[in-house]
Amino acid sequence: METLIETCCKKLKIGKGFYEGYKDIQAETHEEFLLKLLEQELKNREIARKKRLLKAANFDVIKTFDNYSFDEVQIPTSLSIENLKSGSFIEKKENLILFGPVGTGKTHLATAIGVEACNRGKPVKFFRTASLVNQLVSAKASGELPKLFKQIRKCDLLIRKCDLLICDEWGYIPFEREGTQLLFQVISECYETKSVIITTNLEFSKWNGVFYDEKMTSAIIDRLVHHSHLLIFTGTSWRLKHSTINC
Repeated sequence: METLIETCCKKLKIGKGFYEGYKDIQAETHEEFLLKLLEQELKNREIARKKRLLKAANFDVIKTFDNYSFDEVQIPTSLSIENLKSGSFIEKKENLILFGPVGTGKTHLATAIGVEACNRGKPVKFFRTASLVNQLVSAKASGELPKLFKQIRKCDLLIRKCDLLICDEWGYIPFEREGTQLLFQVISECYETKSVIITTNLEFSKWNGVFYDEKMTSAIIDRLVHHSHLLIFTGTSWRLKHSTINC
């Protein structure tokens, strides 16, 4: 009988979780049993979906809000800690710019927001900005850029179905003009269609030194700061404070 059940589930494309625990279900009627079985399957699918979203997001390291301190983060009055945790700004297609010195928790917060968004069923993509630009430049050099942007639009790589794009370490490495143009296309794709989180230690006035094109830099800033919130990180590097080296 169990073999037949497994065969039917395979044909219906229903996972093993649907039937493996059915013997443990306590019910007084057939209807109650069926309801509990279906509720169990919905729960299993939700867990599987969260796992797929976390894997697809491609976070370097999974970080959460557990034990995260906001003591040295200046949050604008337009936002609250609860807004960040719930990702309500994502619903509004708003952006976050996390600005401050290296090691002050920007990447941790951006990742925690992204992880929580995945847990709430929202598709997220995480990139080191330099890595994203390198992928775009390499695709163009190999003649694969049209295919890559088609993938980007379909979210196979990046966005169209994606609710949140995280660009970490923005401005840490200077880009050639070609890389800047391609990154601008990505930001333009996101403008008013999805949320972007930028982590950077570079103030806006110095972005031109990274992108080497004043007009392109202005266009990127214009699209990012519209509908955005600026969070300022203060204090010293967490890694430095917890280093085993005695200074």
